[in-house]
Amino acid sequence: MRRIQALSLRIIRQFLRDKRTLALLIMAPLLLLSLMYLVFNGDTPVPKLGIVKLPSAIEQSLSKQEADMTRYDSETDADTALAAGEIDAYLHIHDNVPTIRLEGSDPVRNRAVIMLVSGALQQIAAGEHGMDGGFTPVFEYLHGSSDMSSFDSMGPVLIGLFAFFFVFLIAGVSFLKERTSGTLERLLATPLRRWEIVAGYIAGFGLFTGAQAVLVAIYSIEGLGLMMEGSIWLVLLITLLLSITALSLGTFLSAFANTEFQMIQFIPIVIVPQVFFSGLFDLEAMSPWLRWVAYLMPLKYGADALRSVMIRGEGWQAIAGDIAVLAALSLFFMAANVLALRKHRKI
Repeated sequence: MRRIQALSLRIIRQFLRDKRTLALLIMAPLLLLSLMYLVFNGDTPVPKLGIVKLPSAIEQSLSKQEADMTRYDSETDADTALAAGEIDAYLHIHDNVPTIRLEGSDPVRNRAVIMLVSGALQQIAAGEHGMDGGFTPVFEYLHGSSDMSSFDSMGPVLIGLFAFFFVFLIAGVSFLKERTSGTLERLLATPLRRWEIVAGYIAGFGLFTGAQAVLVAIYSIEGLGLMMEGSIWLVLLITLLLSITALSLGTFLSAFANTEFQMIQFIPIVIVPQVFFSGLFDLEAMSPWLRWVAYLMPLKYGADALRSVMIRGEGWQAIAGDIAVLAALSLFFMAANVLALRKHRKI
């Protein structure tokens, strides 16, 4: 009994000395639960619907539905707003048939719009308004199609998430081993400058992380059949930049860990919050004051760019801003790595 008690006391003292583990054990679940509460307990998003010169009876029926409606003078104006993401769909009458043109990149929003408009049209007698098509509307898609699955919509985000997560973890643990094994200390004793050491490690690890990013992207598109409307080269570029960002961030944070376990402790703090703000969950459903946090997350920019290329088929002009942010974040974390090396030895 005394031996059990002695062992238990040793474990307790070990935890009490490791303040980081103790804080993670107590605070991390509370932090993540609070974040989930804020993410899933925000405003209920309503469909953004455009209308183009509809009969007054249809407008009145739609106004009774929960929707954010915007009137447009022409289909051209509505198409412009749809392409810019200002609305989820717009309704117009074409050859006496109600026609819904959907943005199409999000199946969840598509279903919400279809249910809303279908419900409104069912309240009107088609013959009274000269619509030969009756209550059966025609659906058109700017992006995607009626066959688009939820996996097609989430796929670009998942590609970015898995590439970011595994690169972050492997890079952080690998760089930590370089420190604990004494290799980094020996390098710091050479004439090599700190930025040269960082650049060398990034280039070395980057070769393998880049190969992993390319493999994930190609397998997802060719092997799993994810929707791919744009250029595969842009997808590879985005995935590679996202991996380099994760690589530089992982190596930077490894400077503040002494063991592999402490490196893993960064996952609920660094990786899990990014999942909530990456696009897997509707940002408009979150509390308004919380949405700005998404713009601090590298994964959001990578996921937005991947969706733009893979689902919407857009080109360089549409993703240039996201690419610039990812490149800037990579350079920022590399510079932080150089400064972090000062805690080991000044050169």
